[in-house]
Amino acid sequence: MSAALISSGGAVLGIELGSTRIKACLVDAKNPTTVLAVGSHEWENALEGGVWTYAEDAIWSGLQAAYADLVADVRRQGAELTDLAGIGVSAMMHGYLAFDADGTLLVPFRTWRNTSTGAAAAELTDLLGVNIPLRWSIAHLHQAVLDDEAHVASIAKINTLAGWVHEKLTGRFALGVGDASGMFPIDTAGGYDRDRVAAYDAHAADFLAGRSLTDLLPEVLPAGADAGTLTPDGATLLDPTGTLRPGALAAPAEGDAGTGMVATNAVSPRTGNVSAGTSIFAMVVLERPLERVHTEIDLVTTPAGDPVAMVHCNNGASELASFAGLFARFAAASGQSLSTDAVYETLLREALEGRADAGGVLAYNHLSGEPIAGLDEGRPLVVRTPDADFSLANVMRAQVYGVFATLAIGMQTLAEEGVELDEMFAHGGVFRTAGVAQRFLAGALNAPVTVGDTAAEGGAWGMAVLATFAAAQRGTDLSSYLTDHVFAGAASATVNPDPADVAGFTDYLARYRDGLAVESAAVTALPLRGIHSSNEGTA
Repeated sequence: MSAALISSGGAVLGIELGSTRIKACLVDAKNPTTVLAVGSHEWENALEGGVWTYAEDAIWSGLQAAYADLVADVRRQGAELTDLAGIGVSAMMHGYLAFDADGTLLVPFRTWRNTSTGAAAAELTDLLGVNIPLRWSIAHLHQAVLDDEAHVASIAKINTLAGWVHEKLTGRFALGVGDASGMFPIDTAGGYDRDRVAAYDAHAADFLAGRSLTDLLPEVLPAGADAGTLTPDGATLLDPTGTLRPGALAAPAEGDAGTGMVATNAVSPRTGNVSAGTSIFAMVVLERPLERVHTEIDLVTTPAGDPVAMVHCNNGASELASFAGLFARFAAASGQSLSTDAVYETLLREALEGRADAGGVLAYNHLSGEPIAGLDEGRPLVVRTPDADFSLANVMRAQVYGVFATLAIGMQTLAEEGVELDEMFAHGGVFRTAGVAQRFLAGALNAPVTVGDTAAEGGAWGMAVLATFAAAQRGTDLSSYLTDHVFAGAASATVNPDPADVAGFTDYLARYRDGLAVESAAVTALPLRGIHSSNEGTA
């Protein structure tokens, strides 16, 4: 059945360029819960000249490798992928890609991890009256203007990674509203905020030279909108063998935050989700605007354009992955090789045996700067006092707590604003070991946390769902489509907070806040030593 469906062009492809993996997910166009084939390609960012980036060639070769891996899965089923009913692209949000009038990339891709935009972000926050995070595209653009970078004079347009890939596949300079909301603030009409655009146009008149900021930004589209079709050049870029034919309907490109919301059915007010990977972030769909400007809270949107409070932390599960790699090597060196999943299972189960407050052990997962913690750079640390209970169980519990600690600091700000949640969903590899990270997150947030089976392929699957919505959209809204068509009867498991975990994490977080002075001192005392690439994995 699957082979016939694929061969007949009844499948939809979702692609997500994540921080450590590019994933491709093929689903049934009529029933996106049916995953037909998957493919992936691992890649790493590099620290080049003080900038976190991915090489341009790595973007296209990685995209082709992930697609080829998916095609190999299709062929194992006895099918050939020649036509698609729909396609959609997602990628890590924010960052900065600047192009000249010929479409040439002017400087290497500046990813969301870069925190060198402090002056611009502060200036724009004051100017626009809304928090402009360090990683937003407008912050990167304006910092380049402030620094009088040579490429600024040649800028004809800027984009996100998802938007650029979408443009190369379809020829459309357009972006989904969720990803666009990480470029510049969005208004209630679902486009770039006109008053704030006018304020920036006046503020940066010399740079713009008679243009408006909107002349540089991609068109904004809501979920379900027509975002073009896969062109012949786009089909060749994705599949250099020439087997894939053009014509697939394209969904608006989205950011990984938006696809995470879709993958967990968290697009309605009073719902939220936590996505844990290289970074970790929480998305909470708002019932009303926040009363104050908070530098630790980003105001973005769902893929449908509804307002969202985003707590984004640059550092997620990468340091946990490094510890898993360390123990995997120890097992191999001792003659007991274990799979990656087995290593995580062992370590996370051990964490359950740790004390509720991690026994006095603190773990800082900061491989890069962390704005919520007030850090321009990061230094991963494990810290303890001599009287701490230094056991494997406590070290691993501290590591998992460390994944959630900065997120919890940001979430406390939302609680103080009176934001209420009915449901909090979670996804990411760290939650694959049932009952551990999910339980600790429930304790950290003091709220029930649900993990569903439908998000197994994460953002790539979420993007595939958005592409099926674009193909099937007949007047319904995204929330109704997800609830009635995609998630009806979907299996999930909810864990309520354990009072002992809540109390233990509260104690841990208090010591964690105090210990940030140690982290800050480490940044000063331990300069980077010419490291050119990250050593991170994915949990």
